[in-house]
Amino acid sequence: MGDSGKLEASIDRLLNEEKQMRLAENVAGTRKAATEILQLCFEAKDWKLLNEQILNLSKKRGQLKQAVQSMVQQAMQYIDQTPDIETRIELIKTLNNVSAGKIYVEIERARLTRKLAKIKEDQGQIAEAADLMQEVAVETFGAMAKTEKIAFILEQVRLCLDRQDYVRAQILSRKINPRVFDADTKKDKKKPKEGENIVEEAPADIPSLLELKRIYYELMIRYYSHNNEYLEICRSYKAIYDIPSVKENPEQWIPVLRKICWFLVLAPHDPMQSSLLNATLEDKNLSEIPDFKMLLKQVVTMEVIQWTSLWNIYKDEFEKERNMVGGSLGDKAGEDLKLRIIEHNILVVSKYYSRITLKRLAELLCLSIEEAEKHLSEMVVSKALIAKIDRPSGIVCFQVSKDSNEILNSWAVNLEKLLDLVEKSCHQIHKETMVHKAALRP
Repeated sequence: MGDSGKLEASIDRLLNEEKQMRLAENVAGTRKAATEILQLCFEAKDWKLLNEQILNLSKKRGQLKQAVQSMVQQAMQYIDQTPDIETRIELIKTLNNVSAGKIYVEIERARLTRKLAKIKEDQGQIAEAADLMQEVAVETFGAMAKTEKIAFILEQVRLCLDRQDYVRAQILSRKINPRVFDADTKKDKKKPKEGENIVEEAPADIPSLLELKRIYYELMIRYYSHNNEYLEICRSYKAIYDIPSVKENPEQWIPVLRKICWFLVLAPHDPMQSSLLNATLEDKNLSEIPDFKMLLKQVVTMEVIQWTSLWNIYKDEFEKERNMVGGSLGDKAGEDLKLRIIEHNILVVSKYYSRITLKRLAELLCLSIEEAEKHLSEMVVSKALIAKIDRPSGIVCFQVSKDSNEILNSWAVNLEKLLDLVEKSCHQIHKETMVHKAALRP
């Protein structure tokens, strides 16, 4: 009782001092008195009284912003020293209530929310943790360090993916412009020269910009894997592959390059896929994994690929990477690989033939006539190919039908070329004639 009486007496004395300083608008004095009250409560391990004093001091009439900011920052240091989870949550909620709607403690509020969300996640309440994090829009915080903002948004995205809320995860991920990972490494040194815009330094536990880049693209791979967007997954792995720390370590870049190769083959044929495929083939590091270099060369070369022989060669490699798109999707990836080989073969046939029978097409593709027709039709619908099927006669025509204007234009071009050749021939004949005449003269 004696100790509690001393504590109350000390707090009352400091409250009177705080009042005098606050009314006199003495910032340093008010701040010192308020933080000393909190320190006394902490030293006495009276957590209930600490919460009461934080709320009491923050609600005082005309309370100074600097005093509230100092109190919140001081109390945040006590969070990790609380005796149990319940006390910790109570203290965080108290500080959240005090900082709600106050711009000058918005960064502290964001950090408190992140701590509370971590506790909820550890307790298995992922949905609640995600909801808590989504309440804070750190992209509007001018004083927060860029790396801390990115880390906070990435945590929001991760929690949304954990609760399988893919729509919200995509919306949140768009708050980060991927260019920031490349641009800011050069501008970091210039930040202190920004003048009046004082940006707080990020806490020590916030990863570096390049590490955040890796986390961002790993989360994007998780998101794109949900819808089997193989090309986007490949581009994400390519971004990870280009990180200097990854490229310098063969133990890191070899698995990433293998994944790039697999997803390039799994991606549907389009200009972006073709461009990435050729760029990857030019990579000197690809010679370290010759099997994959051969795989990409087969896909690029305009020759029919025999699925059975290809699968026999790469089956073991594919089994090693079976979890590359997330466990249960391994079978789907295997089906898609076969589909891509069929599509490649159809494109090859379309390059070499203007007309072909369905029966012969099915033989080249090692499929039944019905399956060959189905895959061909799907490619025509997706506009990957132009073809017409004459089903009664069983003939596929790969020629593009031209309208009257195109036919007339092609005739005009051909006539122009013909006249040009005639003119050149006349010129050559005239030249030869003149040379012979000159030679016959005495």
